[in-house]
Amino acid sequence: MAPVSVPQDADAYEERYVHQVYAQIASHFSSTRYKTILVQIINTYTHRKPWPIVERFLQELPSGSIGLDVGCGNGKYLAINPNIFILASDRFAYSFLIICLHAELDPSSESLVEIASQRQPHASVVADNLLLPHPNASFDFAISIAVVHHMSTRGRRVQAIAAVLETLRSQMDAGHREPGDDPRAGRALVYVWALEQKTSRRGWDEGDEQDVMVPWVMKSASPDLGSDQSRTFNRYYHLYRQGELEDDIAEAGGKVLMSGYEKDNWWAIAVRPGKDEQAR
Repeated sequence: MAPVSVPQDADAYEERYVHQVYAQIASHFSSTRYKTILVQIINTYTHRKPWPIVERFLQELPSGSIGLDVGCGNGKYLAINPNIFILASDRFAYSFLIICLHAELDPSSESLVEIASQRQPHASVVADNLLLPHPNASFDFAISIAVVHHMSTRGRRVQAIAAVLETLRSQMDAGHREPGDDPRAGRALVYVWALEQKTSRRGWDEGDEQDVMVPWVMKSASPDLGSDQSRTFNRYYHLYRQGELEDDIAEAGGKVLMSGYEKDNWWAIAVRPGKDEQAR
């Protein structure tokens, strides 16, 4: 987990150290020899208990709420509350491959997005966090879990948060003056990796580098060679220091209602103030 210097071309950098990494992993997962390890990963991550804060946020939403899971990964949060509707999106086809194979569907039969969309009552699309295709000011909630920290500059991280906030209904739609007064205002829950996690196996802490490469080691038994093989993929992460997420949300035009720390992650719940509130 080495520190790195982010070059000026952030888009190309993320393409190499985030998007292409997941694309390469997906191409290996799609082969027969990696299907066993894929199933193991599905069993590990899909059935792992969700973060308590994420679970509580989704469970406390009113029945009939409609929202977004931006960067849905394997879709593990889609089933937490059966009384809400989630439109899930991810930049990586890898995520939809996992959803597809977990449902025992053939990924070669049709597009992965179409297959993922069969997981009713929710829907899925491929979308970039920086270019979300959703209408603004239309959703009751949104979650962004372990996504924003893959953006390699502060400007892009703020842009990613702003894109999520813009999809939410404003807190001023019903004429309420204070940010917590309107229960109908859309709220977003954002999770990012923390710098302060000295008790974890990674051992990062205050004072360490915030821009790092985190290896993903993929092992598989090769029937061709009769031996174990492994490949290491390095993924870029920005490790958030205490208070930094709240600052980025404010810079993105949001207002933090509450925030905290949960096992190696910083989280915050935010709303999008209306024009009157922003002007005050």
